[in-house]
Amino acid sequence: MNADRLLAHYEWIADAPDAIARLRRFILDLAVRGKLVPQDPNDESASELLKRIAAEKAWLVKAGEIKKEKPLALVDDEVDFEIPAMWQWTRLGTISSYIQRGKSPKYAASDGSPVVSQKCVQWSGLDLTVAKQVTLESLAEYEDIRFLREGDLLWNSTGTGTIGRVIRSVEPPQKLVCDSHVTVVRCLEVDPEYIRAWLRSDHVYALIEDRAAGSTNQVELTSQMAINQVVPLPPFAEQRRVVAKVDELMALCDRLEAARAEREATRDRLTAASLARLNAPDPDTFRDDARFALDALPALTARSDQIKQLRQTILNLAVRGKLVPQEPNDEPASLPTSACDEPPAEIPPRWCYTRLSNLLAEDTRNGYSRKPDDAPGGTPILRISAGTVRRDGVVAEEEHKLISGIDPETSLQYGLKPGDLLACRFNGNKAFVGRLTIFNDYLGIGPIYPDKLIRIRVGLRLVVPAFLRLAGDTDLVRAEVEAACATTVGNWGISASNLKEIRFPPSAPR
Repeated sequence: MNADRLLAHYEWIADAPDAIARLRRFILDLAVRGKLVPQDPNDESASELLKRIAAEKAWLVKAGEIKKEKPLALVDDEVDFEIPAMWQWTRLGTISSYIQRGKSPKYAASDGSPVVSQKCVQWSGLDLTVAKQVTLESLAEYEDIRFLREGDLLWNSTGTGTIGRVIRSVEPPQKLVCDSHVTVVRCLEVDPEYIRAWLRSDHVYALIEDRAAGSTNQVELTSQMAINQVVPLPPFAEQRRVVAKVDELMALCDRLEAARAEREATRDRLTAASLARLNAPDPDTFRDDARFALDALPALTARSDQIKQLRQTILNLAVRGKLVPQEPNDEPASLPTSACDEPPAEIPPRWCYTRLSNLLAEDTRNGYSRKPDDAPGGTPILRISAGTVRRDGVVAEEEHKLISGIDPETSLQYGLKPGDLLACRFNGNKAFVGRLTIFNDYLGIGPIYPDKLIRIRVGLRLVVPAFLRLAGDTDLVRAEVEAACATTVGNWGISASNLKEIRFPPSAPR
């Protein structure tokens, strides 16, 4: 893979979710499989490199610089992909002179020495500004081997979401140590940046998540797991070539990421400006603004959040009479003058803006208060979720339980007819409170509804229920609903009396 080919193929994947992050992982995957750079038959093989490492470790043991290690198990069924012929599978402990988790020191309030914790291990490098301090007396108890050296790998060993993060130590301060949440890996005769590339790959992350031991949802990477971690080892010269290519392509990803961020910022500005002009339409420029928005539709709907904004804009236009032309032969919306309110936004002259109470065929009613008992043969009673789970604003009739002892009078009192609207009285999510959903009776089960839902039955000569439901989702109506909400014990609520005071822009019911 080279930069030109990557650029050539990038354009058609750049707008996919997490495209660049996945591209980075793909680069690492190619690197550790031997597919990123060509092999050179003149390189010293990995098997010869392992012999040199073994000889070097034996010398260090004899010199007293490291302790003699127990032999590690051969790598056999832990291999999950093939590697080039000059490579060899080995273990991290085999190619390291030191692998050890830090220890918890005695911390000092100030005037101490910094200790590397998991917070210090950031993808951007070592951040000692967030380090705690260890007392100088405690620091004197550390063996020299524990002090960080140039090229040491710092592997975050605990913490959901951050476990497995690994960086390389570059010019560390003197006598810098790690706490027990970080494992130090000191490579021997291998390129630590190549090993870091392997430890950052999806192969190792999957193993960590699968094998990590711990309690209370806190996963943990033990020193023994680190020592036994398998590694696909290339010849040393190829390690250097792999690292150089990874650096080149990651730098390219940085540039692509910056370019994409600029494109997204431009797209966001275009979306915001275009939709703002539609949400606050100027009669003189509305037609041109709408045409521009339609022409720019691919750019305005590239992401799910932009599609959500566009949906909201369509609703806002619909209840302002801007979505379809008015028919002069339609019967105008007719209500007593005293029932009409001053509209907060411009609406067609044959429309009128009024409170929900003026549109009712009968008074609102809260639902049945007894809890369902799932009695065989009982009457279906909707769950509260029936009014919230569907995104299309239709009552989810399959969201029901059964309840016994419902006589015909109660069924009539709390029953539903097609076109009835339900509003949620209480919910932990404020966006669901007062939201209207329409009952279509698509299951034909004749349910009743529970106490935390309010039934709204409108006069069909005054307003179309489906139009009122759409109007209930617009910014104008939702602003009034949420202003009328109150909160108690973590739940938001609205009373039926307050809901009836919410203003709607009904059109003629045709």
